[in-house]
Amino acid sequence: MNIHTQADALSGTGQQQAAPDLTLKPTRETYDRLQQAYEHFNKALFDGTLPNALITLQRRKGTFGYFAGRKFSNDAGQPADEIALNPQGFADRGLPDILATLVHEMVHLWQHHHGTPGRGRYHNREWAEKMKAIGLHPTDNSAEDGNETGERVGHMIVPGGAFEAAAKKLTAKDFALIWKEVKLPPQQPGEGAAQPADKSGKRVRYCCPDCDLKAWAKHDAKLVCGDHMVAMTPGA
Repeated sequence: MNIHTQADALSGTGQQQAAPDLTLKPTRETYDRLQQAYEHFNKALFDGTLPNALITLQRRKGTFGYFAGRKFSNDAGQPADEIALNPQGFADRGLPDILATLVHEMVHLWQHHHGTPGRGRYHNREWAEKMKAIGLHPTDNSAEDGNETGERVGHMIVPGGAFEAAAKKLTAKDFALIWKEVKLPPQQPGEGAAQPADKSGKRVRYCCPDCDLKAWAKHDAKLVCGDHMVAMTPGA
């Protein structure tokens, strides 16, 4: 049984499924809106100075999103940065919070092209000041008194700030992210569910999500990329 057949079998509920709507275009309906949001905030908050990024959906544990500079290139050798958003939080978070994550990563992109980024995942003072300038207050504890710089820094939306005003202008145009990840019951594995960890002693290849670094180690190893200070994940 190939992996696609396994995933289809795991997703079954034993009940007859309704015929799919062949007119739906989830990819276009998702990514066209993300591009629309990016262009809107680029113009409203960054004076249109940011190059377009390749926006992806990634389920990186413990984060709502991340930025990776020059992660892609086309056949002509032209580079593109990556902004990744974690779709696991879409259903539980409000649209302004999702958009704020997008803009948070756009500030990293701005700094990559127009400033001096901190090493690895470090959010430095330049980044923090730009966040505040566009209406997002950096904090590492979801409160105003939190640290504004560090390895893991989130943000709060400033009431009446530039971001909030720009977000309200966007959503007033009937903007929405209409596709949300379905929450499955704990006893029902999702499509493509991971198999139990291989404890046979065979080594597994680990990859850094932010660069091409690879390493082989036992199945339960905890590896960290020294350049980007992020956990390496097991891959094919």
